[in-house]
Amino acid sequence: MTGRLAVVGLGPGDARWLTPEAETALGAADALFGYGPYLDRAPARAGQRRHASDNREEGARARAALESAAAGANVALVSGGDPGVFAMASAVCEQVEQGPPAWRELELAIVPGVTAMLAVAARVGAPLGHDFCALSLSDNLKPWPVIERRLDAAAQAGFVLALYNPISQSRPWQLATAFERLRGHLPVTTPTIFGRAVGRADESIVVTTLEAADPAGADMATLVIVGSAQTRVVPRPGQAPLVYTPRSIGSALA
Repeated sequence: MTGRLAVVGLGPGDARWLTPEAETALGAADALFGYGPYLDRAPARAGQRRHASDNREEGARARAALESAAAGANVALVSGGDPGVFAMASAVCEQVEQGPPAWRELELAIVPGVTAMLAVAARVGAPLGHDFCALSLSDNLKPWPVIERRLDAAAQAGFVLALYNPISQSRPWQLATAFERLRGHLPVTTPTIFGRAVGRADESIVVTTLEAADPAGADMATLVIVGSAQTRVVPRPGQAPLVYTPRSIGSALA
């Protein structure tokens, strides 16, 4: 008997952003696997087994979910945001490639979710309205010099940057270093957005400039967006400003 594995994106936190497809996959599962705080966000169903693991156990978590599905269970592996953006879908695919042939025969579904950069962008306007890229500042799986080269290249090319995993207790210096590198390529007035815990009770949105951006305002629940030289801030009386990047770019700026 062969089971099924769905890698499910929960979105950034608000139950309104859990898609109907994701809700169906969670409800149909015999067993749920995931990082503990993410599992806590998944709706409970009677009789459903839950297997929580630590944040840095992605490979082991993926293997456990695959083993359960191979044994015949209908399994959902939960992931915050979108599972394909610095999350569990890639970890599962890696284990399928490296694992036993039986894992390649499993029915596998990747169920998308709203990723953090989209939720943060929607709160302030349309900073991702033109070309952008997403970059994780974590050097757990890639060397820091690679991150520096990518920061330089993205800023020089005029991309808006969405920075995932900006800071943690084990690497408190990296966001400050990233800001310093970006200040070497971008105007100090470049709009910079800190979006923390979007969609949750402790949500916080701060719109500032690259010059004034303070790394102390971020933690692992924060998504940072650094605009391009074209990103604009539109003041609005009595309301938060709109931040957007125009959809067109003049030939002189290309």
